[in-house]
Amino acid sequence: MSSLNCQCQQLTTENAGQFLDSIDTVLIDCDGVLWNSNDTIDGAVETIQMLRKMGKQPIFVTNNSTKSRRQYIEKFNRLGFKVSEDEIFGTAYVAGLYLKHKLKFSGKIYLIGGSGLAEELTIQGIPFIGPGYDHVEEGEDVHNWTNIELDPEVRGVLVGFDPLISFRKVCRAASYLTDPSVPYIATNLDGRLPIPNKGRVIPGTGCLVDFVTKAAARQPTVVGKPNELMFQCVKEKFPLINPERTVMVGDRLDTDILLGKNCNLKTLMVLTGISSLEDVQHNQQSTSESLQKLVPDFYIPAFGDLHKLVKKE
Repeated sequence: MSSLNCQCQQLTTENAGQFLDSIDTVLIDCDGVLWNSNDTIDGAVETIQMLRKMGKQPIFVTNNSTKSRRQYIEKFNRLGFKVSEDEIFGTAYVAGLYLKHKLKFSGKIYLIGGSGLAEELTIQGIPFIGPGYDHVEEGEDVHNWTNIELDPEVRGVLVGFDPLISFRKVCRAASYLTDPSVPYIATNLDGRLPIPNKGRVIPGTGCLVDFVTKAAARQPTVVGKPNELMFQCVKEKFPLINPERTVMVGDRLDTDILLGKNCNLKTLMVLTGISSLEDVQHNQQSTSESLQKLVPDFYIPAFGDLHKLVKKE
């Protein structure tokens, strides 16, 4: 592309074949790459089908914690994608794996999150409390909350996306976290959700995590992108993955592309979600090493364009 130098190349009919020859595994973000909300991005289904026919392994890695793997299978099927549960790595699933196998967690979790997180914790045999409403009544005296009831069996706090977030939930989470032995885990730090409606914003999980973090005066362990834990979980299930022949495809520079850079993967940015070419150009022209790290190797207007480029060769 004319506005950016060769640090970030556009995939075209001239280089798409060479690019695909260089990879065996394709890590793919979902929201903003395969779909926006409940609308499939044009050509995405056909691109996944093409990758499979070429012998490439697609793996779906998403920071969205609202769905379990089972719930994701339902959405994939509804939108026309054929995937297996083993290929899906959402932060609800990864959080459960982290608690069960990395922390060897025992006790209850205080959960700020929804049904997807609840289902994955249940599958891992981890008890929890917290989901649902925790109302604050109008006129309620905040000073009465100094005696807020806490469950003595809670030994960890997990924060994911929760549209039912309330001041009382944050009070409980921060109160549990006054004990430094209680682990504090967040699914991800995304500031907003990718939506097609310009001029509209839906706050992401990162906003809720910031609320708890500020109140608790503690920093969480983040299991989602760009944390390398996500890729570690993928490698444990797919041990033959070669990072040098793996690409991370995503719409966000600070999560998807940074995960790829952190794990020494190739990176491919799409323009159907959060980040823009202007963001890439800003980072590329910066003298900051951290911003330079957010420059992808390649970009393409939409993931669904990839199968069209190959067909034209």
